[in-house]
Amino acid sequence: MTQKPKDARPIVIGIGVLVLVLGFYFVLLGSRAVDLLTSGDPVGIGLGIGVLILPLLGVWMVVATLRAGLAHQRLARRMDEEGQELDVSELPRRPSGRIERDAADELFATVKAEWEADPGNWRATYRIARAYDYAGDRSRAREMMKRAVAQERDSGSDV
Repeated sequence: MTQKPKDARPIVIGIGVLVLVLGFYFVLLGSRAVDLLTSGDPVGIGLGIGVLILPLLGVWMVVATLRAGLAHQRLARRMDEEGQELDVSELPRRPSGRIERDAADELFATVKAEWEADPGNWRATYRIARAYDYAGDRSRAREMMKRAVAQERDSGSDV
């Protein structure tokens, strides 16, 4: 039984609003930095340089996060189209909706064995990243998803 895909519009709208608010904040910080830089006061110039760095870092972080999210979505779409996405629809869940720990650990063990057999395959790396996520290990999930994106990019395969 296939599930109806979730409506992504609320998430996209939320991301758009967040980017707009951050953009406004970065422009506001940038204008304050320019005011401080043009004050002529050595302390003001120093603070202006420091304040100018904040919006530049912020823009870089927003762009990097959006690029990573789009890359992850691209891989997820490819895996779904190829029928290789992990099927967790039958796994037992907690009242919160998270997969039961024992079931997530069992899924992880299975996927880990697949990955160990072919760690250079971006599909296997994507699957283990998802398994880490289901098992609750977010930092390793992010690390492996980043690796899957790099492997897919290096493989030169396109859809």
